[in-house]
Amino acid sequence: MEKEEKAIYSRQVMEFVASANEYCKYLEGASQVKGIEILKFMQRLLPYLYIRASLMPAMEPVFDEGNEKCVTEDDYKRIYRTLLLKMGNADKFPVIVDIGDPADGLYTGSIAESLTDIYQDLKDFLINYRTGTEEVMNDAVWEVNLNFEEFWGEKLVNSLSAIHRFLYSGKELEEAEIEPEEDQPGGKDILL
Repeated sequence: MEKEEKAIYSRQVMEFVASANEYCKYLEGASQVKGIEILKFMQRLLPYLYIRASLMPAMEPVFDEGNEKCVTEDDYKRIYRTLLLKMGNADKFPVIVDIGDPADGLYTGSIAESLTDIYQDLKDFLINYRTGTEEVMNDAVWEVNLNFEEFWGEKLVNSLSAIHRFLYSGKELEEAEIEPEEDQPGGKDILL
């Protein structure tokens, strides 16, 4: 009789691990790539990543506390600043928050910030998953699923929409000429 396959080793999880790894690896090397190439690559990778995340098996956490966060503030800032510089005039996009949400209205989103937020969750997932400890791996899958549903899945979709609009707008990408340290992630510019 064949041994039952554990969900943490399923094909769906392995395919997600591969796509998350590709995403993180690409962003870690983004300083060597032109901004327009980053946008074109993300146009192709983000839908694949979304599909892979949506096919992950549902898990229940083993531990009461969450897994260790591995992406440092410096790691986050480095990726964010690189992307902010590369995205230039393509970075900002409008985001509509659902009616009924306490923060409903129209806000300005940032491709650089959204991609970096996704990076942070995926990199934390990958590092914890690679420990080889099945309980930690289980909780890594559970946590990345939860964060996909509640947080980065929507950021991914909004970013993809902004990338699509820019790539087909006919505009030329002008990379930022400012020092990106001046612009910090997390701010929300209210447009309406």
